[in-house]
Amino acid sequence: MKILSGNSNLELSREICSHLGIPLGDAVVGTFSDGEVMVQVNENVRGRDCFVVQSTCYPVNQNLMELLIMIDALKRASARRITAVLPYYGYARQDRKVLPRVPITAKLVADLLTAAGANRVLTMDLHAGQIQGFFNIPVDNLYAEPILADFCLNNGWKGSGTVVVSPDAGGVLRARSFAKRLQASLAIIDKRRGKPNEAKVMNLIGDVEGKKALILDDMIDTAGTLVEAAKAIMNQGAKSVSACCSHGVFSGPALTRINESRLDRVVSTNSIPFCNGDQCGKIEVLSVGRLFAKAIRSINEETSVSKLFD
Repeated sequence: MKILSGNSNLELSREICSHLGIPLGDAVVGTFSDGEVMVQVNENVRGRDCFVVQSTCYPVNQNLMELLIMIDALKRASARRITAVLPYYGYARQDRKVLPRVPITAKLVADLLTAAGANRVLTMDLHAGQIQGFFNIPVDNLYAEPILADFCLNNGWKGSGTVVVSPDAGGVLRARSFAKRLQASLAIIDKRRGKPNEAKVMNLIGDVEGKKALILDDMIDTAGTLVEAAKAIMNQGAKSVSACCSHGVFSGPALTRINESRLDRVVSTNSIPFCNGDQCGKIEVLSVGRLFAKAIRSINEETSVSKLFD
């Protein structure tokens, strides 16, 4: 087994290797002077089971190209099997046509990964589970929920004094499952989106008065929806409000908005590297390195990955 990494999340890649007890594969991933991606694998991978760890986060297109070129390099070096490990799957929000003459970019990325030579994909908390159907190769979609739930339980978010809030109707199933783990109640935000990255909260369905509210989402991007939801929840008499997410994108004005909001704490994972703790002390990052290490071990040994979902 060989674990290789692009430049998007080297720290997570090293942590995965540490849990597996193997060194990170020797590969040079850089750019030529004109900006083209340059990849060279400096060790033998012939007949090896290779895993390429790369989150397609900012800069999205650069990281995506690094991943595709690394897969191609391994395929041409006669790797036995190549697994693309994407802790964060970029372009996942473009999973259907919501307007005339727009692309389905999540499907395009799936096609690119397959064409490059990936034999399977390992990812976590896809924005829409149906994206697995965009591939004609096996896809394992892990969940950060057990890691986030354990943190919440250990920090007092549990029982009847806690309410888990879904920020939109699409996240109700996720929020209901999370609330069940915490033995908490459930509430739903009814939001109406005007244009991309702008949302206005219209209504709060459920009782939050006097409770510790926990907003659960798969990702936080510009934090516009999150801040509006926190405001609505506190206006309904909640004792406090915090948030959990699988992917902390935190782009644009996100950190400023979170700092200035009524949120007490925002908990995310390191599927996307977060290096701005000095700018926003409210954000806490949990590691998914052990989870991915276990999944990679299961894939390599041809054992069940579904046991990790619990």
